[in-house]
Amino acid sequence: MTDSGDIWVFGYGSLIWRVDFPYAESQIAVIDDYARRFWQGSTDHRGVPGAPGRVLTLIDAPGQRCWGRAYRLAATEVDAVLAHLDHREKGGYERLSMPLTLASGHRVSGLTYRAAPDNAEFLGPAPIDELAAHIAVSHGPSGSNSEYVLELHQELTRLCIADEHISEVAAALQDHAGGGLGSASAS
Repeated sequence: MTDSGDIWVFGYGSLIWRVDFPYAESQIAVIDDYARRFWQGSTDHRGVPGAPGRVLTLIDAPGQRCWGRAYRLAATEVDAVLAHLDHREKGGYERLSMPLTLASGHRVSGLTYRAAPDNAEFLGPAPIDELAAHIAVSHGPSGSNSEYVLELHQELTRLCIADEHISEVAAALQDHAGGGLGSASAS
């Protein structure tokens, strides 16, 4: 949050590559002591009830850092954008306040969305090959689960952000499909 009434929102998944809200500024940012994992079920975007997809959530990871993108919302847009994001992130996610370190070096207070392990759609950990096999067959109202992974991997690569978990899942997903998923736009 800022003195002007503007707030920062931190994106670590689809908010990095699928930004569908107005913002005043965007910077690469990092949060400490968290990692992103494909441990959350999605029955509203990348899967359906009875056949959830797998999307990201943040897990506690002392000593680790999770890089993403932070968006400064102008005070005049805060209510509308948060209402939009509350709806977009409704499947088990809660708003979480946390400190962010921006690429500029400034530390700010921000918000993100996290699906805690006690929510009804939490799927938990699985080996990389199992994650990829599950993701490869999942599809929901927002598109294929494969697109979600591969678009994020592509954008993180473009931004020079390394994330071993994302890279491993993307590689296993491409291997699982025999290389046929190389283009996320094909899904």
